[in-house]
Amino acid sequence: MARRTGEETRALLIRVGMQMVLERGVSAGIQHIRLQDVLRRAELTTGAAYRLWADQTDYQRDLAVAMVRLRLSSPADYVRDAVTGLIEAGAPGDDIIRAAANAHVRAATSDVDDPDEARDAQSFLIALALRTAADTWPELKAASRERHDESIAAFDEFYGFLMSSYGLRMKSPLTITDFSEAMAALGEGFAVRALEGIPHPRIEAGPDDDVPAGPWTLFALGVRALVNEFMVPIAPRAA
Repeated sequence: MARRTGEETRALLIRVGMQMVLERGVSAGIQHIRLQDVLRRAELTTGAAYRLWADQTDYQRDLAVAMVRLRLSSPADYVRDAVTGLIEAGAPGDDIIRAAANAHVRAATSDVDDPDEARDAQSFLIALALRTAADTWPELKAASRERHDESIAAFDEFYGFLMSSYGLRMKSPLTITDFSEAMAALGEGFAVRALEGIPHPRIEAGPDDDVPAGPWTLFALGVRALVNEFMVPIAPRAA
């Protein structure tokens, strides 16, 4: 068997560490992933690691960066999947908002039945937890910003598609990116609350309430408020 290169060994140990983080969950944290345990699982000797990293902290920094960069699906996929059928069926905007918000609330918890969805949620929550501590290392801060920018670009495209489907435009001087940034702040704020174990608030609006009747997550109502504040219908052209 050909001997591994240093880069191949590095990739293997990072990959094994990432698997251990995903298995243990967000509460374990990077600091509980010991390099000795990673080496044991990878069936490698101590020398193999310390030729690559000065110490365990160096390894944990690179592992944290790798976890923040990990994406098991594209940023907007889970929302797009939740609403595509509704859009094709001509569902009203409130139904789109409710479905998209429910998808996000599910993404902020790993307590779901589908294994792939649970793994996606686990990855998202771990990355979010690491991003809240991005000042720990410059490399982690850069990876966090890169992930944020990728997400904003993906949601810019998705929200543009939704606006086109429902005949909406941004209010001047606001842009789609302004909306995406506001949505990211709202969505990530609720996700941090989920990390803290705070249940997501849900409201059941009746026919006599000021809020449209039906079940709502608080996130969905926040999204609805942002849509109404940021967007207006495209005015029909004068005859």
